[in-house]
Amino acid sequence: MRFSFLLILVSSFISLHSSYSAAPNILFILSDDHSYPFIHCYGREEMKTPNLDRFAAEGIMCRRMFTGAPQCVPSRATIMTGRSPVACRITRFSSPLPRDEITFPEILRKDAGYFVGCCGRTYHLDGSGRGPEASARVFDEHHMVTFKDRFNYVDASGQENVPAKMNEFFDQRPKDKPYFLWVGFSDPHHAWNSGKNPPDPAKLKVPGFLPDLPGVRSDLSAYEGEIEHADGDFQRVLDIVKERAGLENTLVIFMGDNGMAFPSGKGSLHDPGLNVPLLAWWPGVIKPGGDSSALISGEDIAPTCLEAAGLPVPERISGVSFLPLLTGAKFDKERQHIFAERGPHGSATFNESTTASGVDYSRCVRSARYKLIYNVTPNLRYTPVDSAGDPSWKDIVKAHEEKVLATEFEDLWFTSPRPVYELYDLKEDPNELHNLYGQKGLEEATMELKTALQKKMILDFDYLPLPIAGDAKGKAQAKKNPNRAEQFKSLDTDHDGKLSRDEFNAKRDPADAAAWFKARDVDGNGSIDAAEYTASTVPNPPKH
Repeated sequence: MRFSFLLILVSSFISLHSSYSAAPNILFILSDDHSYPFIHCYGREEMKTPNLDRFAAEGIMCRRMFTGAPQCVPSRATIMTGRSPVACRITRFSSPLPRDEITFPEILRKDAGYFVGCCGRTYHLDGSGRGPEASARVFDEHHMVTFKDRFNYVDASGQENVPAKMNEFFDQRPKDKPYFLWVGFSDPHHAWNSGKNPPDPAKLKVPGFLPDLPGVRSDLSAYEGEIEHADGDFQRVLDIVKERAGLENTLVIFMGDNGMAFPSGKGSLHDPGLNVPLLAWWPGVIKPGGDSSALISGEDIAPTCLEAAGLPVPERISGVSFLPLLTGAKFDKERQHIFAERGPHGSATFNESTTASGVDYSRCVRSARYKLIYNVTPNLRYTPVDSAGDPSWKDIVKAHEEKVLATEFEDLWFTSPRPVYELYDLKEDPNELHNLYGQKGLEEATMELKTALQKKMILDFDYLPLPIAGDAKGKAQAKKNPNRAEQFKSLDTDHDGKLSRDEFNAKRDPADAAAWFKARDVDGNGSIDAAEYTASTVPNPPKH
């Protein structure tokens, strides 16, 4: 049954910007592997998503929501706890959420009397697959499956069963209690087969982070068809809520759990892997027609929902409430940076054939203008998560082998080893195709991002090496030798702010030069910048 959001807006007794007295019901709908901007209202003109479009028009759409990880399990952990995947100890894909990590629905249940539940696609936080038997025994012996204790109602039977399970949830919910319900969609998770009339591959626009190849167009069409299918299921969810509980004082949030299973998407710390749709609607509280480009993290969902329910935010939550953005109040705590992590994906063990799709230890920090990616396992060859057998990647590999793939895509996906650091100017290069790390004039921006990432990693007790190294005495920055600064200038014959091997090796014994070049090239990017050359200490100096 269709309904008009405007009727609810008109009939609501709560005026815009007024204080809301009763704790709202909260409906949280999560699509799977859904990248921004893949909804019609975000600018994908070929897509047919009328229900999401109407919902966005009568609420607020956010353009810069970034998940805490480009993978289903750690991203969901971040959303539910308000903490990074590293902080809540769920960077290994098959991990269950530790019992002492408290989800925000548990707080709603305990402190505000909410009836809380989840249904649809698996919520992923009781362990993503319990095999082999050696693992299953540990889960059983140590009671590591916890969500039936955390929530009043738990279902993970799939998107197709959502209507029936929602009715079960509302049958069990006491009528005098507010509720929180998390509805999980499988769409548009790979494989893409639910779209009945997807956009014409020849007529869609290929985004700039992908090459325009037939296989790419074919896969994009199938992917967009899945989102169109989700649009219909989204409306059915709202219809059921309206019939069973009403929508008059209900905060409805729709977002993606992480990015699309395409190259540079799912499993990648580039924006297509992290930037997801975020739409919110709350009659009488959220003004229709909102459109925000504020930076928002997956960590921020938990504190926002807690504050909407009138509850304090626990200190252990690192997320920032964006409730002021929803209510039209002054947003004093708007983020300057978002952070994300990447670890193992899936449940396979490590072997000599493992590529970055299976294991990739990396971290990133992003401001409104710049993105820094810190790759700690750069020697693992890049392959896309979930879609390496699809026409898109096959066409890309074929173009690479035939030496007709554009240089920027060659550098991005086929450089081995990959750079330890990647720096992108998102204003000039929104598709993140040109790594600027080490280029002259970006020292300040680079240090700002490294410093922010350093702080985040320390506060989250991250186990990876920090991006800013200390010298032997533990100082944050190594002292510089002024004489070496002059030497650097004289050796930098092409004046590009870095020394190539040939420049560094000038007038040196070849064997000695090779050893010292390797030692000075701390970030392993194949060149030596001024900071590396002038540092008074070298982490692993060659032995004489």
